[in-house]
Amino acid sequence: MIKLNTHNSRCRVAPELVEVSEHLVKLEEKDQGFYKVIDDPVDHILDFAKSVKDKYDHIAVLGIGGSALGTICLKQALGHLYKPSKLHVLDNIDPALIAELDDVIDYRKTLFIVISKSGGTPETVSQYFYYRKKCDDKGLAAKNHFVFITGRKGLLRETSEKEGIKTFDIPENVGGRFSVLTSVGLLPAALIGIDIEALLEGARKMRESFLNKDFEKNLPARLAAIQYMHSFTEKRNINVIMPYSERLIRFADWYRQLLAESIGKKKDVGLTPVKALGVTDQHSQTQLYMDGPNDKLFIFIKVENLGPNLEIPVLDESVNYLKGVTFDKLMHTEMEGTIQALKHNERSSVTITVPEVNEKTLGELFMLFEGATAFLGEFYKINAFDQPGVELSKKLTKELLTKR
Repeated sequence: MIKLNTHNSRCRVAPELVEVSEHLVKLEEKDQGFYKVIDDPVDHILDFAKSVKDKYDHIAVLGIGGSALGTICLKQALGHLYKPSKLHVLDNIDPALIAELDDVIDYRKTLFIVISKSGGTPETVSQYFYYRKKCDDKGLAAKNHFVFITGRKGLLRETSEKEGIKTFDIPENVGGRFSVLTSVGLLPAALIGIDIEALLEGARKMRESFLNKDFEKNLPARLAAIQYMHSFTEKRNINVIMPYSERLIRFADWYRQLLAESIGKKKDVGLTPVKALGVTDQHSQTQLYMDGPNDKLFIFIKVENLGPNLEIPVLDESVNYLKGVTFDKLMHTEMEGTIQALKHNERSSVTITVPEVNEKTLGELFMLFEGATAFLGEFYKINAFDQPGVELSKKLTKELLTKR
């Protein structure tokens, strides 16, 4: 069970934020599917994963932003931290990233998953064209080496219909940054053996909280209210998300996009997300956090069971305080020390505690933060589901390329 606790918070939640039922009605009117698609059958995904289980040695995901960050998070959180993975996520158009994939794959044993809701995202289409030509030059049939995940219209949809390329749908009412629990994240996850049914089970468990009209039992609403009130009353407009788990650092990356693109819509309004990793960034960022501007809310993620119970062997008397201490105990203690130091310096923080990192708890975390982001949109009276600033950048990029 996920728990949420606040530290050194003097903010009182405004009465209008507690009226959860009213906010839920407004969210329902927006017809967003991020909390509904988790009921959709996934048999077609599981059947496809089973049918190609021994066919490919490498899976290459071509996508950017919401088409990639969730998959990267799933791979980091639920895979081995050191063993090479068959899953490669190309979330940028850096030529080095594009070219060096050739060093590790055999095209004959590679499946490319091309993800773009519009079907025409220039970065993703560019990647697709590059690897498609490579396959064509090698005499490899596209329908045997490419899968598309896309919307109802666009270049990818048209190509799939012409060439018989396997295609999975992205629901029209689910935006890219909310799409990790659709085929966008579920298909790559299933292909590397992640239990996607357990992932969805965890998401559905947190949805019960998201839809609960009792504010005290609604974790997403409570988290959003804490974020909003610190921004509104204390001018703490920077949110530092700091998991104390190596497995969850890519979750912080995923959330960074979710928060930034959803809430940054008005002049002088919004929250700036910053990622940090405990304990690593105690040695690289916390000097600023302790003594610098008091403009941040800290969101810690504590994992109770971090893994093997490894005791630290003390080989020198100068560190006898470590005698009998395990690595997880040291990590938890360092997190508590950071929280207390922040409190001493009148800094506010929130701790989200999960029992362990597995498919169910990760599904819960996805839904917790998606739900909180949706509530934040209602609190700020903005549309959390569009992205006008990003669309303008895309438009200007196309114009600049056209004028060459």
